Amino acid sequence: MKNAAFMRGDLERWASLVRIASDFTLMQPFGGPASHGFNASPERLTELSRFFRNGVTQLEMAQTYASHELVVLVMIERQHAEVGGLPDQDWSLRVTEIYRKDGSGWELVHRHADPLVHHIALEQAAVLARGSTDSPR
Repeated sequence: MKNAAFMRGDLERWASLVRIASDFTLMQPFGGPASHGFNASPERLTELSRFFRNGVTQLEMAQTYASHELVVLVMIERQHAEVGGLPDQDWSLRVTEIYRKDGSGWELVHRHADPLVHHIALEQAAVLARGSTDSPR
């Protein structure tokens, strides 16, 4: 499973399991603007393998959509890991991935992940939407 390899920090295995499209977009769970493309250089994969460590992942499929050219996966990645040097904790994410047919295989063209698996109050959402760390108003 590619996501489990990623969260374990086994980026070589992950890279062997997924094909990333040249026009790939990523909406990271840490927020910010969408990134475009993916740097799969050995240096970048090594850097990522140090950032994500000792993770375990279980996928919960919420919905799938498919056509001849596209597949959309809507899922919850239930996972624990050490991320960015923090101790092991729940890093479950709500995820949407879109794959496009490319010849005889499929390539990942878009991934959107956010950490809002657990319900939050309107006031908490307002703080996040403002990009603030202040208390809700």
